[in-house]
Amino acid sequence: MSKSIKIISACVACAAALGLGTVAVLLRKDDKSVPTISKSEETTVPTEATTVAIPENLSELYSYVPSRTGVSERTKSLKRLNKDIMGYIKIDGTQVDYPFVLDPGEVAPNDPYYGPDAYIPDSYYLEKDLFRQYYDRGTLFADYRDTFGSNEAEHSENMVIYGHSWYDGTMMGSLRKYRAGFEFYNQYPFIKLSSNYRDYDYVIFAYLVTSGSYDATDFHYWNMEEIDTEEDFNFYIDCCKRSWGIDTGIDVKYGDQLLTLSTCYADWDNSRFIVVARRLRDGEVAGDLNSVQHTEAFLNAQKEAAENAEKQDEEQPQQ
Repeated sequence: MSKSIKIISACVACAAALGLGTVAVLLRKDDKSVPTISKSEETTVPTEATTVAIPENLSELYSYVPSRTGVSERTKSLKRLNKDIMGYIKIDGTQVDYPFVLDPGEVAPNDPYYGPDAYIPDSYYLEKDLFRQYYDRGTLFADYRDTFGSNEAEHSENMVIYGHSWYDGTMMGSLRKYRAGFEFYNQYPFIKLSSNYRDYDYVIFAYLVTSGSYDATDFHYWNMEEIDTEEDFNFYIDCCKRSWGIDTGIDVKYGDQLLTLSTCYADWDNSRFIVVARRLRDGEVAGDLNSVQHTEAFLNAQKEAAENAEKQDEEQPQQ
């Protein structure tokens, strides 16, 4: 796929704080910073005058019949709420169970659909709900350069989806559970990602803390939606591995479709926590980690660990 022209954008500045009511949402972002802001543990409930809350359990409100030839029934329902609906994401064991939208890119002032304020790319849904009303928790949104439509040949090699990190676990706040160690990952390694046309399953192969500032790292994942060369792909994977929390052992090769979830980690150093997954290959089954191809090095290490444990058991003195 040819690389699309990437519009230069400026670092995100948070224009809203808890308890301040309605505030301006004209934010700045460029290729030197990642959109999304973190929230404090203290939470307030927005008033009806400033927000319309996203309905809970949207997946249960609308029947969903995937279709290879047209949009799904769930999409038809959600499109009535917002034309920017791009799909749905769900991760078992977390609170990630939401529709997500495609960021509209640059928005001019007094747009008849988006409202009176101007926005630069990847900023509109930082504090907007599905109804395009002020909502401090925002909406999960895909990078404005992402492609995830009916033609799989045109899908972005790396889907990048942003969301806030709330301490009550909403939006992408519950992703922090992966930082606790291998046990949670081993139980919930799969992601269900639906386009407006069909469902896809992904397996997480890395999660890590990285910088969200251009000058602080060479890993500018937020500008790598279209990974057209094997060299660029391997660079992306190597950057994930050099900082990952654990070696998951998942085999990842050029040609795999990637998914990157991005949320805040710490404000003081502008760091981000990202979860990176690849689409399941033929023969791999969602829910069965044993069906997923692992690297030879990982399998050998597992085998060696099992043999050492068995040997130690044999050497234990009999009681």
